Amino acid sequence: MVSTAQGTPTAQRSVALVTLGCTRNEVDSEELAGRLAAEGWLLVDDADDADVAVVNTCGFVEQAKKDSIDVLLEASARKGHARTQKVVAVGCLAERYGQQLADELPEADAVLGFDSYVDMSTHLRAILDGHAPASHVPSDRRQLLPLSPVQRQDGSAGVALPGHGNTADPTSPEQPSSEPVDVTIDGPVPASGPRVIRARLDGRPWAPLKIASGCDRRCAFCAIPMFRGAFVSRRPHDIIAEARWLGERGVKELFLVSENSTSYGKDLGDLGLLEKILPDLAAVPGIERVRVSYLQPAEIRPGLLDAMASVPGVVPYFDISFQHASAPLLRSMRRFGGREAFLGLLDEVRARVPLAGIRSNVIVGFPGETEADLAELEAFLVAARLDVVGVFGYSDEDGTEAESYGDKLPEDVVAERVSRFTALIEELNLQRAEERIGEHVDVLVESVPSDGADDDETSVVGRAAHQGPDVDGVTLLDPAEFPDVAVGDIVRAVVTGTEGIDLLAAPC
Repeated sequence: MVSTAQGTPTAQRSVALVTLGCTRNEVDSEELAGRLAAEGWLLVDDADDADVAVVNTCGFVEQAKKDSIDVLLEASARKGHARTQKVVAVGCLAERYGQQLADELPEADAVLGFDSYVDMSTHLRAILDGHAPASHVPSDRRQLLPLSPVQRQDGSAGVALPGHGNTADPTSPEQPSSEPVDVTIDGPVPASGPRVIRARLDGRPWAPLKIASGCDRRCAFCAIPMFRGAFVSRRPHDIIAEARWLGERGVKELFLVSENSTSYGKDLGDLGLLEKILPDLAAVPGIERVRVSYLQPAEIRPGLLDAMASVPGVVPYFDISFQHASAPLLRSMRRFGGREAFLGLLDEVRARVPLAGIRSNVIVGFPGETEADLAELEAFLVAARLDVVGVFGYSDEDGTEAESYGDKLPEDVVAERVSRFTALIEELNLQRAEERIGEHVDVLVESVPSDGADDDETSVVGRAAHQGPDVDGVTLLDPAEFPDVAVGDIVRAVVTGTEGIDLLAAPC
């Protein structure tokens, strides 16, 4: 039981957060969980066990939208067959489409945008009581902050920045305290702790940590800036405070996330700020590895490469968003670079760290893409020796510049190019994995076999320094050779073989 402000006992209401999409969404969900826990909500893992299921949706590409809608429909179908009474859509799909999503998906009991996050508890209670707030009305969030980056920090007080732990208006008595509470899954603790609003929703030995939100780039195919807004850096002391909070809760690896990490600090007057805070993050008690993600090739500076290659505890992992390698097509995408420039950048990385992990994504089937463009992309991929590459087929995104382009390719042509390059990249990534046989690696253990485990759960599973979470493959260890390891340990091993892009390793 919990008590209201008037002291009347009430049944504690429960909430489950279902997260789709990227690691940035995971941070947003954990911030929402922290806010709700501080307001007396019981956080549960299974939506069937919750009074209300909050689905943090993804609105990035067409397949992600479909997946989000499927999860909302599935959760809604369970109403009446489980404890769940209400299903609420939040996240990027809800922010991007708002009222339109509500109209087309009446199964959802509410569609709430980012501006609702700071007062989510009040909204959820109203929804459970049959008084759902009006559905979110979308707008172009790039227009909410000053055009000049250096003016944004002072102008962001009234703008919701999910994952930053901020309040809508710290000076307003209607809003929570400007000193956010530090909460755990078990409930709130006094506000004298670090400035953190977050509750961990899993027991993984790594955690994403948001360093910025939004993006100022105008890539012709991307809608993210419209619904995530202009680029805003988190202040270093808030990032470091949250890193300490995570280190106190068993996190061994920080995964620094944003829409564009190479822009970090430009609105704080220092484009070199990321490399300056990396040593402080790596020195946080309990933290043994720091991983940087979402690097734009046109913005990568030698000083950042130097820091990522030399700061103890920062893993040599380079997540670089190339998207293509044909210079003319990249210009049409409103991007910079090309095959020779990108290979030069990779040479700079490997000159500093010969065994660095490098991953990227590419888009095929962009309007006007020719066989000559594809040949340029193939030549780049063959020469680049990347560890992992994701392949996306182009599709129109509402409101983007490319949506208005001519020279659109038929869907079957786009699908054929996706299939062709997926096969090529799978072969190249397998070759790269095999090149690592004989390397010594430090493996962060993420799971160990349990008693009665299935046949496919008989390995110790972890990640080497060059392997990012979830999508970059894993390193498999024989538990007989590593009998006493536990989740969160970092063990030294030598790569002995491969299973696809996954590595097999043994004691050194």
